[in-house]
Amino acid sequence: MDPQQEMFLAMVAGETSGDLLAGLVLQGLAEDFPGLRSAGIGGPRMAQAGFEAWWPSERLAVHGYSAELVRRIWGILRIRKQLVQRLTAQPPRLFVGVDAPDFNLGVEERLRAQGIKTVHFVCPSIWAWRPERVEKIRRSADHVLCIFPFEPALLAQHGIAGTYVGHPLANVIPLQPNRAAARQQLGLPLEGEVLAVLPGSRASEVSYIAKPFFLAAARLLQARPSLTIVVPAVPALRARIDALAAECGILERIRVLGGQSHLALEACDCTLIASGTATLEAALFKRPMVISYHMHAISWRLMRRKQLQPWVGLPNILCQDFVVPELLQEAATPEALAEAVTQWLDAPRLDPARLAQLEQRFHDLHLELRRDTPKLAADAIQKILSA
Repeated sequence: MDPQQEMFLAMVAGETSGDLLAGLVLQGLAEDFPGLRSAGIGGPRMAQAGFEAWWPSERLAVHGYSAELVRRIWGILRIRKQLVQRLTAQPPRLFVGVDAPDFNLGVEERLRAQGIKTVHFVCPSIWAWRPERVEKIRRSADHVLCIFPFEPALLAQHGIAGTYVGHPLANVIPLQPNRAAARQQLGLPLEGEVLAVLPGSRASEVSYIAKPFFLAAARLLQARPSLTIVVPAVPALRARIDALAAECGILERIRVLGGQSHLALEACDCTLIASGTATLEAALFKRPMVISYHMHAISWRLMRRKQLQPWVGLPNILCQDFVVPELLQEAATPEALAEAVTQWLDAPRLDPARLAQLEQRFHDLHLELRRDTPKLAADAIQKILSA
């Protein structure tokens, strides 16, 4: 294929993380295809690379089996139908679905059946839960761009081509975090203990997780009056987080930040954190953590039935060990959460070897995930187009 020829690339990215990944793909492809035209569903990082968003990525930002998904499912299905119709009428050279597998794999399957090449970026976690999706991936994607090193071999066992392109967060987060600089930037005391509390970035997560987190924080503040607590909040959820903190009697004793989760993780000594991508971010910052999650009881039963591994948190899955505690559903009581955090806060004095071992494992993990993602993704797409 002539690199000077204009190429139409269709993409779909859901949520902030997908927008970041898609932006990296576009960054890598721009060097190889000066006339690149890209359109579909995306966010601000993609727009910076010249992407034309037919729909904004937040239209797909719903969670799992939540009631929010049920309310919005018809609108999402309508968008998917209209997207497929538009791309059928104006076929792209390639479709790249970034994460959002429940949406993107369906689009990819329909487009691939019409001879359009498809790539799925971020291998669905078939190694953790819902292994039945491997058949859907085989039907939908010509190629999978993987962010964890063990995934291409796993896909190959099922006849699916994959390329490891590294995890982009490993290049965004410094190998050696600077706690003092982060505290200074946030206006926090340079000395003393700092706890980062991250109850999730979705409304459904905050509804289920924030209150036990804040009640645990109240217990910690009672036992450690000098403890500084920071809570990064998505702007849209700030009012809800403030209200829950006030209900738990700690609003005046914590710092609620406008986003700034990376600075909060870099500044803290420990984090109480909802399971999700943020736990990997905490690991890359080499921070001890207590991972927790809570959801509707029906959703919990559905997910537990499909779970393949004993771990839920990404750091534990990647290390194949309970390197940090997980307190889930009924186990996520304020008392248990506070006690688990206390053990980490006491570790510098009582168990420094545990801290040193954790930091080394997270350092090794960080090195394993660092790759030139834009170039590797662009190279893989070049090969797909040339095949």
